[in-house]
Amino acid sequence: MSSTRATGNPTSQRRIAFATIIGTTIEWYDFFIYATSAGLVFAQLFFKPAGEDIGLLLSLATVGISFLFRPLGAVLAGHFGDLIGRRAMLVITLLLMGGATTLVGTLPTYAQIGVTAPIALLILRILQGLSAGGEWGGAVLMAVEHAPANRRGRAGSWPQLGVPLGFLLASGMTALMTGVISPGDAYLQWGWRVPFLLSVVLIGVGFLIRRAVEESPVFTEIAQRGAQTKVPLVALFKRHWYLVILAALVFVGNGVPGYMTTGGFLNNYAINAQNMDTTSVLIAAVVAAAMWFFSTLAAGYLSDVIGRRNTFLIGFGLQAVVAFPIFWLVDTGTLFGLYAALVLISIGLGLTYGPLATWYAEIFPASIRFTGVSIAYAIGAVLGGAFAPMISQALLEATGTAASVSAYLLVATLLGAGAALCLRDRPGIPLGPDHEAEQASGATMFATNSAEHEPAENR
Repeated sequence: MSSTRATGNPTSQRRIAFATIIGTTIEWYDFFIYATSAGLVFAQLFFKPAGEDIGLLLSLATVGISFLFRPLGAVLAGHFGDLIGRRAMLVITLLLMGGATTLVGTLPTYAQIGVTAPIALLILRILQGLSAGGEWGGAVLMAVEHAPANRRGRAGSWPQLGVPLGFLLASGMTALMTGVISPGDAYLQWGWRVPFLLSVVLIGVGFLIRRAVEESPVFTEIAQRGAQTKVPLVALFKRHWYLVILAALVFVGNGVPGYMTTGGFLNNYAINAQNMDTTSVLIAAVVAAAMWFFSTLAAGYLSDVIGRRNTFLIGFGLQAVVAFPIFWLVDTGTLFGLYAALVLISIGLGLTYGPLATWYAEIFPASIRFTGVSIAYAIGAVLGGAFAPMISQALLEATGTAASVSAYLLVATLLGAGAALCLRDRPGIPLGPDHEAEQASGATMFATNSAEHEPAENR
């Protein structure tokens, strides 16, 4: 029996919960403040010579391009996270994200330095992508690997809460700036920079909090035995490539509606296509983020009762049901319709996001777990989130109807549900290094993986 045991002390659990929530909130605030600004100001400030429509597409494309670098961030963070520990990578990714975000707030515009401006913007966005690719895996493993087996679902939902909280904070800050300094050109001139510059303060807080958290007990035991896998990426794809694909597709079902919503498209659609007030739309996004927060938290608890897969399937079912109605509601041109649409989609998003961290952690073996969860999440983000806002905008312009966007959401949701049906629920499975043979087999609904488990020193 493994000597690895969860940190059951309530004080320690609260500290870990606080550190993972605060850290991921700051990371995703940084990420979403960019996505929000991409739909509101970057097209005018950095891509104006391309024209209004092309400029908006280029601006939204920079949101997606950063996702292409998430797998690289996942590989780097996963490799070193499986070799030197979860905590060190949490601090590094936090500093990288915060530094890049703060620098965006200082960038000159196209009118000031020409084509260098969008190039510099893209480089900083790429750095954000690298950070985001490595951040998530470390945060979720710190939460799940510290937790008692019967509370992993709720513990895994802690870092997930950072996403809706980051979105809420980003939307709230943007709404504050557009509401306080509008009307006039002040927001375009300098107001948009304030939320980015605020990141330097948030990053200092997150750094201090994360440094105070103890290393994961699972990694501590692996390190004490010298049982780290030499090249985790090779071991992952040699024995568990199919798990990476299935886990990534599960996230695609959440990512497309999630990033289409948080990536700026839905806000931009309500503002431009339905002529809604910018600040009012952003306030509605804040309400949606709050609903997303509570549904994510509830999903973590629910997954400890009915299982990870069942919780996902309920969420995917709700997403499928509302794929078309959300745009019917927004097309009414009323704030009530917008609020209703955002609340409906946010409930489904929470149910298909809250249990994700725990389910991922329970399907990958301990010695390559950081690499496995990070790369699966990064690939899912590329396939499901990278260009979701841009694809949605292109579909809208090509067809002239939001029904095409709804069809896109529905297909992605059904794809995620199909992948979820292929994976097993494994609540309570031991996560420590003594149980790698058990962890390495039987994670899918198909035949049990027959690949023999090799000692770490032979990898």
